[in-house]
Amino acid sequence: MSRPSQRQPVAPGLLVVDKAPGMTSHDVVARVRRIIGTRKVGHAGTLDPMATGVLVLGVERATKLLGHLALDRKTYLATIRLGAGTTTDDAEGEFLGEPDPAALAAVTDEAIAAGIAALTGAIEQVPSSVSAVKIDGKRAYARVRAGEDVQIPARPVTVFRFDLLGTQRAEDGIDLDVMVDCSSGTYVRALARDLGAALGVGGHLAALRRTRVGPFDLRLARTLEQLETDPALSLDMEGAVAAAFPRRDLGKAETTALAHGRKLPAAGIEGTYGIFDPAGKAVALGVDEGTTSRALVVLNVP
Repeated sequence: MSRPSQRQPVAPGLLVVDKAPGMTSHDVVARVRRIIGTRKVGHAGTLDPMATGVLVLGVERATKLLGHLALDRKTYLATIRLGAGTTTDDAEGEFLGEPDPAALAAVTDEAIAAGIAALTGAIEQVPSSVSAVKIDGKRAYARVRAGEDVQIPARPVTVFRFDLLGTQRAEDGIDLDVMVDCSSGTYVRALARDLGAALGVGGHLAALRRTRVGPFDLRLARTLEQLETDPALSLDMEGAVAAAFPRRDLGKAETTALAHGRKLPAAGIEGTYGIFDPAGKAVALGVDEGTTSRALVVLNVP
């Protein structure tokens, strides 16, 4: 009598998913768990259900990387619709008023350009009231759903680029296709809201696609349907650490010292870095503390 075949262990690494519209980030994680065959899947940052594009997932031991990834810069392609605001600052909310054709006709290309310029650089931005920002320990959107009047204070963000790619005009709205390169914590739907308000016609986010987060972009991304056909990692553990962190290579003696829990001399590298053994295996994430180096996360026992 033959033994039943055992499931092969799942290799650790990162999956860069091209998220479809209508799914939450948790939906994507649940689907990937079924595809890959492991519960050990987590995501780094979220995307709203209406948004598409880059969502970074960690698999198995690579989930340890997620809290250390430098995902502080993000790039989006978006469509901003001028003509009316919404309760959520995007297309999923209820409209606040009706478009005014005369007011829209009075919005010049020059005024649009000036409005975009005013929202570029270091700015103070008020997040949407239905955002995931926490107020006294509770998410803003949860407070709104509970019927509370939510007021979120402005906070500093940086919009590195806010480029107008195309303009489509109609009586009931003006669609602006834009590219936004911004710091983490920037809400593109708030940019749409504030641009519409500055132009006196209201505005909201009609479509959003994230093309890059940190070092990961659409070139690495695959859809869930593609993963169903070929459930391979985007980056194995070594590739993920090399892509996301500066590299420190250890000699044999240093690797042995690390394995025994001893501190290493400082690497002279700013911030978190990946530590590799002589065979090229990623063994830890480290950080300098004065004249020594400390292991933040152990990825493999040398």
